[in-house]
Amino acid sequence: MRPRFGVTLVITLLATDAMSADAVVGTWKTEDGKISVIERCGASYCIFAKSGEYAGQKIGTFSGAADSYSGRITDPRNKATYSGKLTVLGDSLKLRGCATDVLCKTQTWTRAD
Repeated sequence: MRPRFGVTLVITLLATDAMSADAVVGTWKTEDGKISVIERCGASYCIFAKSGEYAGQKIGTFSGAADSYSGRITDPRNKATYSGKLTVLGDSLKLRGCATDVLCKTQTWTRAD
């Protein structure tokens, strides 16, 4: 009976680790009430606008794990691309985009799924 318990424990730990590694994946409500989706795209995570004027457009690509990600975010209004960071805090996501080290803007998105 012990070997079965050990296998179950290992599978549970692996599943928990996989879920925590993808904390950023899901549907998010932006500050202006629009919906964006973050999903796996190869070894990275991609952000797609799902509602509003820019629905269907890819607006970001990030890599990282657990609760901290870095990459590029695109403002769909003017197509400008910025360096960015994502931080997941429970059901909140802090998205920070920077044109330079000092010129940055941060938004807080909330989980919508």
